[in-house]
Amino acid sequence: MNAQDVDLEVDALGLLCPLPVLRLRKRMEGAAPGAVVRLLADDPAAHVDVPHFCAEAGHGFLGAEGTTFLVRKRGG
Repeated sequence: MNAQDVDLEVDALGLLCPLPVLRLRKRMEGAAPGAVVRLLADDPAAHVDVPHFCAEAGHGFLGAEGTTFLVRKRGG
C-alpha cells in the first residue's frame, strides 16, 4: 500500500503493550469509516494485539510488515 493510500498514521514506536493498541484506538475515533490507518509499533506483542483488537472491534486488519501495521476502520 502506498503512502497516499493511508489516511492516518499512528506512531507508537517505543511503547509497550497495551499502549500501542490504546493509542491506535484513540486516534481511530476521529477517523472516517473505511479510513486506512498505518500503525508504527515495535513492541513484539503488537503482532498479536493488533489483529486481536481489529477482530474484537470489527476493523479490518490489512496486514503487518516489520513494525508497520495497516488497519481499515469499520464501516467503510
